[in-house]
Amino acid sequence: MKKTTAFFLCLIFINCAAVKAQTYSIVIKGGHVIDPKNNINEVMDVGIFEGKIKKVAKNIDAKEGRQVVTATGMYVTPGLIDIHGHVFFGTQPNHYLSNGLVALPPDGFTFRVGVTTIVDAGGAGWDSFSEFKNNVIFNSKTRVLSFMNIVGQGMRGGNYEQDTSDMDPNLAASVAIKNRNDVVGFKVAHFQGGDWKPVDNAVKAGKLANMPVMVDFGGSTPPLPLEELFMKHLRPGDIFTHAYTLLEGNVRETIVDETAKKVKPFTLEARKKGIVFDVGYGGASFNYSQAIPAIKNGFYPNTISTDLHTGSMNGSMKDMLSVMSKFYIMGMDLPSVIKASTWAPAQVIKRENLGHISENAIADVAIFSMRKGNFGFYDKTGYKMEGKEKLECEMTIMGGKIVYDLNGIANPIYLTR
Repeated sequence: MKKTTAFFLCLIFINCAAVKAQTYSIVIKGGHVIDPKNNINEVMDVGIFEGKIKKVAKNIDAKEGRQVVTATGMYVTPGLIDIHGHVFFGTQPNHYLSNGLVALPPDGFTFRVGVTTIVDAGGAGWDSFSEFKNNVIFNSKTRVLSFMNIVGQGMRGGNYEQDTSDMDPNLAASVAIKNRNDVVGFKVAHFQGGDWKPVDNAVKAGKLANMPVMVDFGGSTPPLPLEELFMKHLRPGDIFTHAYTLLEGNVRETIVDETAKKVKPFTLEARKKGIVFDVGYGGASFNYSQAIPAIKNGFYPNTISTDLHTGSMNGSMKDMLSVMSKFYIMGMDLPSVIKASTWAPAQVIKRENLGHISENAIADVAIFSMRKGNFGFYDKTGYKMEGKEKLECEMTIMGGKIVYDLNGIANPIYLTR
């Protein structure tokens, strides 16, 4: 018995020594790293340890990793940041995107497409934020942040979002300041009146809390002018979402002149001022007739986002990678697409600890293959572009842990719950 015990103790000692000798928890081998913050666009290895990026180098010894991920022929990027989603899901049938049935639980729709951070865009207002935080933020593996709605009730739809008396900038700012770890800014959305009060109150909250404002703008007939919005009401760093949309009826001005196929001059001036143009694809908020000429004019989005909810994911939007692939097919180079989905949104929401693969950074990493085939990318009007490539997520790593592995490219494979 003593010999047997000594033998097993020896094995345990050897195994422990071997684990201690391993420098990395994960080594990603042979992938093409695209890290816009650090201007990396080449084949590199990535070593991860204790939830952080430990090393990015030409050749890291695979033997030094507890797990090895073979990423040859794949792209390795920072974890994607979707700054316009709707994840304040719940069971209330009359609550729309605020504890309602149209929003989505984040973990089921993020990791499988490389998203590690999603910002709920206006689902919760100051009055409903605690419920959102307790139900969703605290219970999600995905990093969930919030653009707090200027409406106290949040995005409940209908008359709730038309009630200017519930758009209190002081209360909104107070709750945001108390929850700085979770709130990144304020949201204006779905207002149908010819009144600047929702925008101005959100901007006032933004000034009080030192946070940006995201504006889903338009709904009145005739529409309030975009030039006035950009140049007189919004500040540098504020965000115009649904940038490439043409809505039916004369309810929202466009950024592209549909006849001339040119970006309107005031839009270019707004970009120089520092206004951020976000995709916010959505169910009805993207038109090729706006996006194609804008991309041809070199007017790329600052940030790519989905406006994720049950309607958009089952319509032409699909998911983050589908939207990114559309912009790639339209002519954006891949590093620009990756930047607009990682480092640029991290800067916009003032979370510059995210969106890059710097040494000592949080190890949020996405690995993609570029799938070859015949693919159709259509918009809400039925207009379709055909492409031979689209992005597909192979693996997502969140905080140094593998949370999604499509084809079992990790060796060994450790199942997590």
